[in-house]
Amino acid sequence: MTDNPEHQFPYDLVSQNVREIKISAIKEMAMLSAKVKGAASLAWGLPSFRTPEYIRNGVTERLKRDEEVGMYSLPDGLKELRQLVAGKHFIETGVSVDPDQQVMITAGNMQALSTIFDVVINPGDEIILTDPCFVSHIQQIKLSGGQPVYWALDETNNWSLDLAALPALITEKTKAIVIVSPSNPTGKIFSRDELTYIGAIAKRHNLLILIDDPYRDFTYDQPDKYFNLASVQDLADHVVYCFTFSKAYAMSGWRLGYMILPQGLKKEAVKIHDLNMICAPRISQAAGIAALSSPPVHLKEFEAILAKRRELICRRLDAVPHVFAYIKPEGAYYVFPRIVCDHQDAYEFSLRLLNEAKVTVTPGSAFGPSGEHHVRMAYCVSEETINLAFDRIEAYFGKKRSL
Repeated sequence: MTDNPEHQFPYDLVSQNVREIKISAIKEMAMLSAKVKGAASLAWGLPSFRTPEYIRNGVTERLKRDEEVGMYSLPDGLKELRQLVAGKHFIETGVSVDPDQQVMITAGNMQALSTIFDVVINPGDEIILTDPCFVSHIQQIKLSGGQPVYWALDETNNWSLDLAALPALITEKTKAIVIVSPSNPTGKIFSRDELTYIGAIAKRHNLLILIDDPYRDFTYDQPDKYFNLASVQDLADHVVYCFTFSKAYAMSGWRLGYMILPQGLKKEAVKIHDLNMICAPRISQAAGIAALSSPPVHLKEFEAILAKRRELICRRLDAVPHVFAYIKPEGAYYVFPRIVCDHQDAYEFSLRLLNEAKVTVTPGSAFGPSGEHHVRMAYCVSEETINLAFDRIEAYFGKKRSL
C-alpha cells in the first residue's frame, strides 16, 4: 500500500530545514545493528555500567518521602541540585558561580547544546567545530539555521589542534567555538596551552566557547593533561560549560546534565528550555542530587575497567594492521582508526562490515570531512563484545586480506 501515491505522506508538509538534516549516524548504525541478529556492536557510546547503587538508593528514598517527586520543577531545575552543582563546579575549577543566576539543569548535554544553538544562532551564523567532531553537533547547528565550520585536526600529529588555522576561520558570522576534550570521536585531550589560546581568540573576537564535557573523568594515564577552560575566571562571560551525568555516573537513560553559563545568557536559554522541556525530569534531578550528595566512589572503578578495555581494543587493532591504522586514544572511550584495506568510503565499509561480518561500527564521515575513511569504535562495551567483534573482523579479513 505504501507504493500507492494516495497513501504517500505529503513530505511538502515537512520543513526544508528538517528534511535536510540527517539522523545521527551513531543511532542509524545502532538501529541497523538491531536488525542483524547477534551483531557485535561497537557503534554506540553507551556505557555498559549500571547506575551506581548509592544513586539508585537515593532515588528510592526520595520516592518514599518526597510527595512532589513526580511533579514539574521550575524550568532551571531544583534549587537543591543547582546548589550542589555550583559546589561541584567550584571544587573542579576554583570558580564560584551563583546557583540561581548561572546554573541551569538540563536533560543531558544534547539538550543543553541544542538550547544554546537556538539561543545564539541567526540564520546563516557560523559555529566552529573541530574536525572530526561529535556527529550530532553538526546536525544541531543546521537544525538551528546555522552553518558548521570545520577546523581540521592534524591526524599526522596525534589529532592535535592546528592553532595557526583558527583565526582564518573566524568571520563576522561566527558565534561560537565548540570544544570536546577528551574528544569524541578521537579520544584526544587538548592541552592547557591549546585551550588557553582558543580562549584568548574567543575573547578577542567576542565569541562564545561551548564546552561539551562528558568524558572529563576518563583520562587514564594522562590525568594531568586535562584542563577546563571554565576554570579561567577572565573567560567567564565567554564560556558555556556543559556536563552530563550520562557517562561518568552511568545515567544515560536518566537524561540529566547541567550548564554553567553567563547570567544574561541563562535568561535567554531558560526561554528555549521551557518551550522544549518545561524542566529536566524531576525524578532524574532526584538522582542527580543523590549523585552529588556523596563522594563519587565508583569513578575509579569505572575508569580502571575502561582502561583495560582501551588496552584490549588496541591489542586487537594491532593484530589487524592490514585493515586499520590507529592512534591510541588519550581519553574518553572511543578509538578512531583509519581504514587501510580496500574500500569505497567509510559508510559503505561500515554497512558491509555489519551485513557480512556482523560487526557494527560508526562511519567516520559522519563526524566531519576529516573523518572520511575512518570508523569510530566505542570500547565502553563489555570485553566479551570487543573480543567477539574482533574475532569476527579477523575471520572476515583473514591475514592480509582486503575487503
